[in-house]
Amino acid sequence: MRILGIDPGSIVCGYGVIDVLPGKTLRLVEYGVVEAKRGHEDLSRRLALIYERLSQVLLRTSPDVVAFEQVFFAKNVQSLLKLSHARGVALMVPGLHSIPVVEYSALQVKQCVTGRGRAGKEQVQFMVMKMLSIKESPEFFDATDALAVAITHAVRHDAKLPARGSSWAQFIKDNPERLVHKK
Repeated sequence: MRILGIDPGSIVCGYGVIDVLPGKTLRLVEYGVVEAKRGHEDLSRRLALIYERLSQVLLRTSPDVVAFEQVFFAKNVQSLLKLSHARGVALMVPGLHSIPVVEYSALQVKQCVTGRGRAGKEQVQFMVMKMLSIKESPEFFDATDALAVAITHAVRHDAKLPARGSSWAQFIKDNPERLVHKK
C-alpha cells in the first residue's frame, strides 16, 4: 500500500509518501513541502501553488490513500480561515482523482508515532527519521509531520505494526530487526 500523508498549511504544506511493503516494513518514497511565504504571494496564488504541487506529487507517486492531519488549533480567526482554505484545496486533489482520504487528529498521530499524545514536534521528527531511516534533517517539521500522518495510517491498518495504545517498548521487543542502530 502506498500512502500520501499531508500536513496542510497556507504558508507551508508538508507532504510525505511511504510504502507498506511485504514483511510489514515501511519504506520512504519521498517527502517535502509546498512553501508559499507570507507576503510574497496573495492567498489565491498560494492556494493555486498548493493545488499544483500536490497534484504533481499525487500523479508522480500514485498513492492508494491520502492521510490528512485534522485542523485542531489556529492562533486567530484569520489564520483559521486561511488554513481552512488551504486544507480544502489539498483535500480537493485526491478527491478529483477518486483516491480515498482518511483523517487523524494531532493527538492520534503523536500517540502512534511517539507513544505520547503530547509529544513535541522534535520528538515526532526524531521518531519519523528513525522509523524511515532518514539521514538528513528535513528543513521543515511540516514534512516529517506529514510522514507521521502517513505512518499513522499504516499503523492503524496493519496488525503487525503497533496499534494505537500499544507501547513502543513492546513493538521494539517484538520487532528488533526494524531498529536502525547508530554507528
